[in-house]
Amino acid sequence: MRITEAARRLGTTPRMLRYRETLGLLPRSRGGHNAQRTYDERDLAAVKLALDLEHRYDVTPAALAFALRALAEPSVAADIRNLGYRTGRLSAPPTQSQIDRDRALRWLGRSGVLPPRPR
Repeated sequence: MRITEAARRLGTTPRMLRYRETLGLLPRSRGGHNAQRTYDERDLAAVKLALDLEHRYDVTPAALAFALRALAEPSVAADIRNLGYRTGRLSAPPTQSQIDRDRALRWLGRSGVLPPRPR
């Protein structure tokens, strides 16, 4: 379907659909001989999901697009995680010794905390 029909069915505007496409919230595909954008049911479902996420989490389309970028690009995710550690929004990642200790406890069938080691 053409952009005006897709926008009407979604309760939005053609301009907003184009904006979402530039943000990467829609697959980039062109149809027809004159390279006009055509939309199918999968495209509409993607837009509906994006609208739901934006309303549910009170974020803008640009913020949602950045979240997708962070999921898709490991370096962006690492930078965001680093910011989370520095701001206290994320706890520091476990050290290798903590990971090894947890593995040993699981292997021994213990889920409790070991008493501190004497110094």
